[in-house]
Amino acid sequence: MLSPRRAAWVLALLVLAGCAHASSERRAGPLRIVATTSTLASLARGAAGPGADVRSLVPVGVSPEDFQPSPDAIAALRDADVLVENGVGLESWLEPTIRNSGNPNLRIVVCGDGMPVVAGNPHLWMDPVFARAYVGKIRDALIAVDAAKATAYRASATAYQAQLDALRARTQRKIASIPRAQRAMIVFHNAFDYYARRFGLRIVGAIEPVPGADPNPAHFADLIRLARTQHVRAVFAEHEYSDKLALTLAAGAGGLKVAFLYDDSLGNEPAVNTYIGMIDTDTDTIVSALR
Repeated sequence: MLSPRRAAWVLALLVLAGCAHASSERRAGPLRIVATTSTLASLARGAAGPGADVRSLVPVGVSPEDFQPSPDAIAALRDADVLVENGVGLESWLEPTIRNSGNPNLRIVVCGDGMPVVAGNPHLWMDPVFARAYVGKIRDALIAVDAAKATAYRASATAYQAQLDALRARTQRKIASIPRAQRAMIVFHNAFDYYARRFGLRIVGAIEPVPGADPNPAHFADLIRLARTQHVRAVFAEHEYSDKLALTLAAGAGGLKVAFLYDDSLGNEPAVNTYIGMIDTDTDTIVSALR
């Protein structure tokens, strides 16, 4: 019969062996990658390549600013190998969700770390150049966790980054077709600041300067004044939110066009269920509304 002390050592070794076996089983298949949003999940798929096991915590059509984590989100993080988050204050709900998942081996990629953030705006991914940098960070995290597939991850990320380079180039050409005097936009919230900086658009104002807070009458009146003085041709709403405020503003400013954009979330339709498709669709919408 084993002594109590020796029995404890044997039990510890058995537990360690079981953990090592479970770890090797997980590496045999694709890494389990969880992204906070559908846009980040699309970038993660581009970095990881075909057959990647990637899911989004925030469902399509839901804003990450309004998201309330469910038990399913905690379970997904408990089983994940890699978490891709934006950071820069976008996912205020995430830290306790990670803590509640109890997954000490979770590799976390904070895509916004070290990026040129302006005025605390987290929507860096709307600039394809910054999205390209996100893909590089995700690739490096995948390699750190699954070095055996490093060559495949590098190849996938390089091919996808080339697609993002092409996206940037054609977006620039499309926006250049809008006369400069007509490149002014009023948006729903500040999601398009980096996109506008990259491609030469002017954001005159945002209906919701603070996400989730309706504008006060003074702010709304100022937007109407700016729309008239800056010769704004269109107000841009978002698919995740009610269009009531955008329609009211457009009418108050003299019957402006109202168009809908994607940013925090992809869409369900095939044309907008990838990051590249989303940016292409948004760009076509902007060009159609302003030109």
